[in-house]
Amino acid sequence: MQLIVPFAGVLSEAGRHAAQSLSLPHLEQLLASSQTLAALGSDERSWSAPHELALARSLGWTLADGRLPWAARAARRDGIDVGAGAFGQLTPVHLQVGTEQVTLTDPAVLALDAHDARALFDALRPLFGDVGFALHWGDAQRWYVQHPSLAQLATASLDRVVGRHVGPWLPDPRASRPWLRLLSEAQMLMHAHPVNAQREAAGAPAVNSLWLSGCGLAADEADAMPQVDDRLRAPALSEDWAAWSDAWHALDAGPIAALLAGGDAALTLAGERHALAWRRTGTSVWQRLRAAWRRPAAHRVLDGL
Repeated sequence: MQLIVPFAGVLSEAGRHAAQSLSLPHLEQLLASSQTLAALGSDERSWSAPHELALARSLGWTLADGRLPWAARAARRDGIDVGAGAFGQLTPVHLQVGTEQVTLTDPAVLALDAHDARALFDALRPLFGDVGFALHWGDAQRWYVQHPSLAQLATASLDRVVGRHVGPWLPDPRASRPWLRLLSEAQMLMHAHPVNAQREAAGAPAVNSLWLSGCGLAADEADAMPQVDDRLRAPALSEDWAAWSDAWHALDAGPIAALLAGGDAALTLAGERHALAWRRTGTSVWQRLRAAWRRPAAHRVLDGL
């Protein structure tokens, strides 16, 4: 069994303080009896989050920061014939404009239903088509755009940008000029759309932009598919450290305990800078003895992510 855990470690002071108080006995036992593998990632400024790099490695993809073809993969799973086309994923979002920066709020806060999302999608589709961009529907919060210019376009993962100033995460304007022109027109159309007028009248945030990510051509995948447990994501992005701690304790008592009880196991813990992987083959007497005296402190491991 392979398990990838995104947002296992965080960089904020409050989050690191919460990590220090965690009690994760199953994780500590598992790590003590496992072999450490090569780390992935560099720092918190990379465009692809470490957990994405870990999953891409499991899929057998070439690792290229900001150029992992998640959109084509998801579109194919949504029944879209991606062929040899270049795809990007579009997420309807709300940009909060402040005096000094523009912040991307968590798309989940929009609570955008299929009816309103489809109305916005249908209004935008002719605009996209007029300039050679094909727009495809996935679901209310997952649309796709197809255009040759997206084949090598590096974009920032949505997980990098939520709750942050979008400026440092925008794609290179020289490489994304066609997209940026189209986005500007799309923002104007959405601003005047009745769906947003209704949302604002109801006190809900407007859908005022689209976030482009996961661009590239479809890639073949390895057969082995790891399990990705993302229960830490929402509380980490919302900085709800009590909920994040609760989720970690549930993770330790559930999937990680199951790994510990089994034989061969692979675990990857990903934070904002690095993804660290461990592999255990069998449960020999030597491994059990080593685990008894080599048990690491969980918070020190998480602090390294």
